[in-house]
Amino acid sequence: MKRWGRLAQLKPAALPRFPRLWALWGPGLIWMALAQGSGELIWWPYVIAKYGLAFLFLLIPACLLQYPLNYEIGRYTLLTGESIFQGFIRLNRWFALLLWALMTLSFLWFGAFASAGGTALAALTQFPVGWTERGQTLFWAYGTMAVFFAAILFSRVVYRLIEWVMTAVAFVTLIGLILACLHPRVISAIPSFLAGLVVPQRPLPRPWDPADATKLLTAVTFAGLGGFWTLFYSYWLREKGVGMARHMGRVTGPVTGKPEVIPNEGFAPEAAADLAPEIRRWQRYLIMDGGIGVFGNLLTTLMACLLAYAFLYPEGVFPDQYQIAVVQSRFFEASWGVIGQILFLLVAAAFLCDTWLATVDAVSRTQSDFLMSYFPSARKYPYRVWYVGFIGLFTMITAVTMPLDQPGTLIVLSAMIGFIGTVIYSVGLLVLNHRLLPRLVPNAPPPSRRSLAAITVSCVAYSALAIVFLIVKFGL
Repeated sequence: MKRWGRLAQLKPAALPRFPRLWALWGPGLIWMALAQGSGELIWWPYVIAKYGLAFLFLLIPACLLQYPLNYEIGRYTLLTGESIFQGFIRLNRWFALLLWALMTLSFLWFGAFASAGGTALAALTQFPVGWTERGQTLFWAYGTMAVFFAAILFSRVVYRLIEWVMTAVAFVTLIGLILACLHPRVISAIPSFLAGLVVPQRPLPRPWDPADATKLLTAVTFAGLGGFWTLFYSYWLREKGVGMARHMGRVTGPVTGKPEVIPNEGFAPEAAADLAPEIRRWQRYLIMDGGIGVFGNLLTTLMACLLAYAFLYPEGVFPDQYQIAVVQSRFFEASWGVIGQILFLLVAAAFLCDTWLATVDAVSRTQSDFLMSYFPSARKYPYRVWYVGFIGLFTMITAVTMPLDQPGTLIVLSAMIGFIGTVIYSVGLLVLNHRLLPRLVPNAPPPSRRSLAAITVSCVAYSALAIVFLIVKFGL
C-alpha cells in the first residue's frame, strides 16, 4: 500500500467489538455543552431579541448542516484510530498545514468565552467593589481561567474532567431552560414562535443594522459547534476508545507514562468476513452520539430563542458587549424573582467559562497531535510534555488577547476565521472519507451514497454561505 505523507502505513489489527452503550457515553454530550457555550447562549438570542422571528427559520437547517460533518469526522477515527488531522496529513501535507495555520489563528481569541462568563459573575457579585464593569468582568475571567488551568494540570486523565464538567453543565442548562419555559408568558408565545420556524416574519420589526450581518452569518454557520470546534469531536472519540481508537489508550497520562504514538493500526485480514455487522454497530453509535450533540444543542437553542422572544424582544433589549450574559437573566427573574436571576447568572458563568476549559484542552490536544504527526522529530518527547506546554502557551495567549476588546467582538473575529476553515475542511473531509479512506481500510464496507449526498449538501451550503459572507462583509 502506498504511503501518504510521513505517517506510517496501516498495519493489521482487529476491530474491537462494540461494548455496552453506556461505556461510550460522553463525546456527544461534550459536543452539545461546548456548542451551547460557544454561541447559542449569545448569537441566536441576540438575533431573536433584536429582529424577532425574521431569521428563526434558518435555525433548524443550520443545525442539521453539521450532522454529516460530525458523522464523517467520527467515521474516520472509528475506522483508523487516527485523529482527523492525521487524516488530513495523509490526504495532503500542504492542505493539512493550511488548516493547522487557520485553526491556530482562529483560537487566539477564545479567552473571550471566559470573559463572557465573567460578565455573569461580575453582575452577580459586583466584586471587586468600585471597579468598572469591564474591570470586574476581566477579574472573574482571569480567576476562572486560573482555576481551570490548575484543574487540568492536576488531572491524571484530563478527558474525564472535561466529560464530567461538560455533562453536568449540559444537563443543568437543559433543566434550567425547561423550567424557565414553563412561565405563562413563554407558553403564550409558543404558537407564533413555532410559526416563525417555517415562515419568516416580514417586514423586519426594526431597521436592519449592517453591523449585524456578520453576527447573523456567525449564528447560522456556527449553529452547533461550527468552525474548527467541530474537528475536536475526533479527539473525544479517540479518548473514549471508539472503534480502532481503542488501540490508542489515553493520550493525557502522566509524563512518566507511555509517550503518545502515531496510530498505526488497521483491520486484520482474517476479520474481514465478520467486519460488516460490527462496523454497522459502531456506525449506528456515531449516528446516535452525533444526534445527541446536534439535536440536544438544537433543543436548548430553540428554548433560548423562545425565551428571548418572550422576554427580551418586547422590551427591545439584547445581549451585547459586557452585558452579553446579563440581560438574559430576565428569563429566570421573571419566573423566580431575584433567586431566579442569581441562578441564571451562576449557570451562565459555568456555561460560558467551561467553554474555555474544553477549548484550551482540545486546542492543546490538536496542536500536540499535529506537531507529532507532521514532524517526526517531535516524537522524541512524550505527548504529555507537548500537551502541557501548549496548555500553558494558550493560557498566556488568551490572557493577553482577552482585554483587547469586549467579548462579542472577539468571538465574531474567531468565528470569521473559522468560517473560512469550515468551507475548506468540509471539502477535504469529503475527499478523505470517500476517496482515500476506502484504500486505507479496504476490508471495511464502502461509504454509502446517502452519506456522500449528505456531506456534499453540507459542502455546497457552507460554500454558498461563504460567498454571501464575502459579499455582505466586503461588498464583493
